[in-house]
Amino acid sequence: MTDIANTIHVLLIGIDYYQPNRLYRSLKGSVRDIMLVDTFLRETLKVPPERIRKLLSPNPEDPVFGNISVVPADVPTYENIVKAFADITHQAQPSEQVYIHYCGHGGRVKTVFERMKQGLYEQYDEGLAPFDIGDSPDGRYLRDVEMTTLLKRMTDKGLLVTVVLDSCNSGGVSRGDADIRGGLAPDTVERSFVSLVADPAELERNLVSETRARAIATRAPQVRDYVFLAACRPNEYAYEYAVNGGLERHGALTYWMIDTLTSIATRGQPLTYKLLHDRVNAQIQSKFPQQTPMLLGEADRLVFGSDRWITPFTVTVIKVDPTGTQVRLNAGLAQGLSKGARFAIYPLNTTDFSDPKQQVAIVELSQVNASDALTKVLSPAEGGVAPNGTIEPGAPAILVSAPVDLIRRVRFFAEKTAGDQEHELPPALVPQQTTALAAVRQALTGNGWLVEAEADESAHYQVAIGREGEYEINMGSPIPNLRPLLLIDDPTAPQQVLDRLVHLAKYQVVQSLDNARSRLLDVLQLEVLREDGTPFEQPQNPVIQGGDVITLRLTNRGTQPLKVAILDLEPTWAISQIPLGGFDSPFFSLEAGATEDQLLHMSLPEDAVYQQSKETLKVFAVQKGLADFRWLTLPPLDRPYERRGPELDGALQDYVNRDDEGINPLNQLLAAIGADLDRAPAVTRAATVVVDPH
Repeated sequence: MTDIANTIHVLLIGIDYYQPNRLYRSLKGSVRDIMLVDTFLRETLKVPPERIRKLLSPNPEDPVFGNISVVPADVPTYENIVKAFADITHQAQPSEQVYIHYCGHGGRVKTVFERMKQGLYEQYDEGLAPFDIGDSPDGRYLRDVEMTTLLKRMTDKGLLVTVVLDSCNSGGVSRGDADIRGGLAPDTVERSFVSLVADPAELERNLVSETRARAIATRAPQVRDYVFLAACRPNEYAYEYAVNGGLERHGALTYWMIDTLTSIATRGQPLTYKLLHDRVNAQIQSKFPQQTPMLLGEADRLVFGSDRWITPFTVTVIKVDPTGTQVRLNAGLAQGLSKGARFAIYPLNTTDFSDPKQQVAIVELSQVNASDALTKVLSPAEGGVAPNGTIEPGAPAILVSAPVDLIRRVRFFAEKTAGDQEHELPPALVPQQTTALAAVRQALTGNGWLVEAEADESAHYQVAIGREGEYEINMGSPIPNLRPLLLIDDPTAPQQVLDRLVHLAKYQVVQSLDNARSRLLDVLQLEVLREDGTPFEQPQNPVIQGGDVITLRLTNRGTQPLKVAILDLEPTWAISQIPLGGFDSPFFSLEAGATEDQLLHMSLPEDAVYQQSKETLKVFAVQKGLADFRWLTLPPLDRPYERRGPELDGALQDYVNRDDEGINPLNQLLAAIGADLDRAPAVTRAATVVVDPH
């Protein structure tokens, strides 16, 4: 964490006591949460008190914070909250940070934007419930459409914005030892809407532009996306509970967030919002499986910093047995795992997995469920490593030993003869075959994913030498358009050939994932339709022209919500996740009985070689548990990797530009079917989301 004391502006809002109303009972942990955040900012980050604005509504029944004196301007009414947003936007200067943390109730209210939200969430607006919401039609929420405009004004000014909402936007009932920070039911009161943020036309324009910018990444160069961390998804609950079994309650999100930040601060090591989210999510899921924190925006930005760090998608530790002998991971059968696979677990805030000495432990899958797996911690005698610290919830795990049935076989063909045919070589290259292929064979040694095929075995891949003196990878026939050519006189080429083979293997494993016996086959309906919603002439094998827009329609015909993710297996050997709803997140919640239409713009890769191609959209869905399939994504294989632009800070650019010398071959795999270690998956030619702002 960098020194931000004089470059950050903070707005903290905590509401325990609510004016009498029928939906939002008073809470007991919101103000305590805000004071916890305030203490961390002042004592750990040394933020001056004058840079921290607090709007508080304490519960008079709270023995510690119930008697806090709050002046009228600092009571979290609708008017005061809107004014506080405006004040902080005016005070902050470009490139400075704004941190906003809200603890209190969230709810759903009948929308005042019927045209914009037709068919969405039963036409509700989601919003924060101010202290004075009441039951009167004059009581106002800070609605999601208003929040979009408030945040857009900040990012348009060049501010680095982080928003944490420890509330929920759906109703529910309280548990014996916990309360839900949400209304008892959606608010159906016909509330008058006179926004203090902007007129309805401007609110709608900003919602449309922000939706489009997030979906297709079109922002002005100076505008950074904000980080948004919410306690739960729209159909879930956000809990506050007595963390240590006493009477003092905290919001689960806020408590574990500050606990993580405090722990990391003592180590003096960098932490991204993605890593923060992973650890907080693991802690919350172990206690409240129905609460899944949501992270949107610049997940790779350093917490309370401006730099961005590549943090590869990995499997995450979600629970550790008190004895330290068993660990639960957030990946399972749905991600293609099976018993016997082994993972290396690293420290919580690891961003570089190049040093195997940093491994905390080796674990082996002993029980594999739909979307999670139980593992046992291996001792050195069982093939593990000597314990190197404590295994923590949220720690990253990397597959280091794939199940036997996933290992791919390679054959080296050094018997091409001289001639002018495509399958022959110029005379000067013929004697070089054996030596050149021996170098790749040597690179293959000990990689843990590929083995050389025996004489009587069939091979998945064949490596040979091409007519231009390049290494050639065959799957029945040479794979075309692999660029740049890897020439046999380049000493780095053998390792790059291995990298390409591993990439192909990862791609084909994802391609082969299937579950023909799934109970959800009759529950989740997938249709690929024309743009207007009409079916193709051959629905099971639609032929699409380059430039066409199609409709991908998902329907949940069951009685339970589904967690859905769609991976796009591209002809460039890339795998990307389609951002359903326009947002890049682990999964999309498809409510029972709901239908979701996503428009996709289809096109061929930007290369004349592709006259036609086959594209596969693979749908993953689970009813319960975690659902994160992003570690299955891959960058394209048939084109040079493009390094990120000048928006990267110097340290990160050095990290991206460094060569791969010294990286343990097992760790290079990252996962059996996961993203490359030092290259974040990039959207290249994937089916592009077409935004319908209404």
